[in-house]
Amino acid sequence: MLIGLITICSRHQNQVMKKIVLSIISMIWFHSISIAQHADNPIPYFSYGKGLGITTPDSSYSLGIRFRIQNRVAMTTIDDKDLSTKEWEMIVRRLRLRFDGFVFSQKFSYALQLSFSRGDMDWDNTDYPNIVRDAMLFYRPNKHLTIGVGQTKLPGNRQRIVSSGDLQFADRSAVNGIFTVDRDFGIQLYYDNHIGNFHYNLRGAVSNGEGRNIAKSDNGLLYSSRVEIYPLGKFTNGGDYFEADLAREKKPKLAIAGCFAYVDHTNRTGATLGKTITEQRNFRNYGGDMLLKYNGWALSSEVYRRDVANPIVILAKDLKRSTIFNGWGVNTELSYVFLNSMLIGGRYTRTIPEGDTRLVEKETQLGTVVIGKFIKGHRLKVQTDITYFDIIPNPASNHWQIRFQVEMGI
Repeated sequence: MLIGLITICSRHQNQVMKKIVLSIISMIWFHSISIAQHADNPIPYFSYGKGLGITTPDSSYSLGIRFRIQNRVAMTTIDDKDLSTKEWEMIVRRLRLRFDGFVFSQKFSYALQLSFSRGDMDWDNTDYPNIVRDAMLFYRPNKHLTIGVGQTKLPGNRQRIVSSGDLQFADRSAVNGIFTVDRDFGIQLYYDNHIGNFHYNLRGAVSNGEGRNIAKSDNGLLYSSRVEIYPLGKFTNGGDYFEADLAREKKPKLAIAGCFAYVDHTNRTGATLGKTITEQRNFRNYGGDMLLKYNGWALSSEVYRRDVANPIVILAKDLKRSTIFNGWGVNTELSYVFLNSMLIGGRYTRTIPEGDTRLVEKETQLGTVVIGKFIKGHRLKVQTDITYFDIIPNPASNHWQIRFQVEMGI
């Protein structure tokens, strides 16, 4: 009986041992597979600063994904005395998707931006959905110089180089609408440096001159440049490229800039924007701007001029007479951000046509007041602004406009 009991115990121990051994072998086997899988397919690194960032473990390339939406409701009155509604506007003003990152090395980077709302696609002027806004490849040989090839914003006025998602009013001013050179395909150079606390940026571009994704070409190009100086040092967190003093600069920060663009043989009323015309024109844009920020206050001002010898043109689509704006534009903005991230601000805009341009275009003065709330900086905000349009010398056209806008993005 004792021998039988020992035999049963021995068999039981063998079964237990077998189970233990098999469990250990299984764990080692699965662990080995896991190691092999990680070696062949390593997990990428994720970041969540500006949008969603993905970088390979060997840092051979990266991809950043961002989006933003601007939803707007606007109402225009019949005139400045009759406040009845003349027009409602309820639109998705902007809907954009952006990708950026680097390939092989951080010296080689890219930026791609797509737009999906009608007004953002320049549909009315080009008669087709113009989705691609930016498609740029960059090479940065050192920390001071960057070379870019592709389609993006040209060196121009301050409000244009500030993203439409970083504005303190619901949209850019009428001066920007007239004098901007916007986007084009070409070669751009960026040079940043400093002497002590005195910083400066130099921008230059040679581009096609036809605007975004326009297949038609001619024998002329667009030459544009911009010079920026920072006599009091750089702004906090790139504050010279977003409106309102969200950083609440502890010391006064000042940016002064000048820009110039020469358009050779343009086919459109605004060079890279506007309606197609039957005869080509040459013109010059030039001007200057400044930005001052301190302790929640932000003051900016722009003065620009365009010179064109024969501004009266005929539109190719309907053969109606139109004009290339020849004259001056002034825009000044003052705002304050409270500690609770509420914003109040005012804007004065004036456009002054000269010469034959006055046959078609009227002198205008616009006064705008804005109240806004930054919930998460410029990425999540609510804005309401009211504008009075003073049309000179046609007071019957004077009217009011109120806009309410919500922006969300990452």
